[in-house]
Amino acid sequence: MKTQNKKSLLILLSIIIGVFLIILISAANNPVGPDTLNITSNTTKSTAGATMVNISGGYVASINITATVQDTRWKAFVGRVSGAFSLQDSTGSTVYNWALTSITGRIYATRNSTTVSWANVNCSNITTLNQENINMNHSNANDNLNMTFNYSTGATHKSFYVGSRLMVNNTCPTLNTFKNNASQDTNFEEMALYDGYNVFYATILDPSQIGYNAQTYDFQMIVPENGAASFQGATAYYLYVELGT
Repeated sequence: MKTQNKKSLLILLSIIIGVFLIILISAANNPVGPDTLNITSNTTKSTAGATMVNISGGYVASINITATVQDTRWKAFVGRVSGAFSLQDSTGSTVYNWALTSITGRIYATRNSTTVSWANVNCSNITTLNQENINMNHSNANDNLNMTFNYSTGATHKSFYVGSRLMVNNTCPTLNTFKNNASQDTNFEEMALYDGYNVFYATILDPSQIGYNAQTYDFQMIVPENGAASFQGATAYYLYVELGT
């Protein structure tokens, strides 16, 4: 009887230790908030003034007009990333650091202040993007989330992990932000994801790549802003980083 009880205790202890290790491993693989975040610039396009038209009375002018209108329903984050692997205790004291010779990984952006449910992450889809259109008042078909992260444009993305979750290549709604002021389908891939509760966004790090304005960046991404005509504020986004994977 004692032997049986000892075996049962050992089995129970093994299960507890196994579950504990799984929790530790899962937590260690999850993206984390950055240690620091500094905004070095924040710019927008200047509004163009009116163009004069002056014709003689009794004449009819046939006019072709083109205009580029700043899209206030979207905003962008671009920048550089640095970091290291580290062993630290709960106070932030470091036992040892490993410098990263190259920066790989992803940046994540969510408008929800609560932690992403990393264990439940999947690619977003038409249904979840439509719901986010409703949530963010993106009613214009020209630039809503389904048009921006469009399945039918031929955009592709590499396979990548979100924590321990594998996102298979070319399965998520994807866009590529511009390089040298022009569209492209090679770098700065951005995917729309879903954690079972909310849509959020991931961009794969591309160290020191030429960005939208011919300067070098490690990442570029766009995120939706509240599109209601009456909205006057700014929607906060919370960033996470995943390095070395």
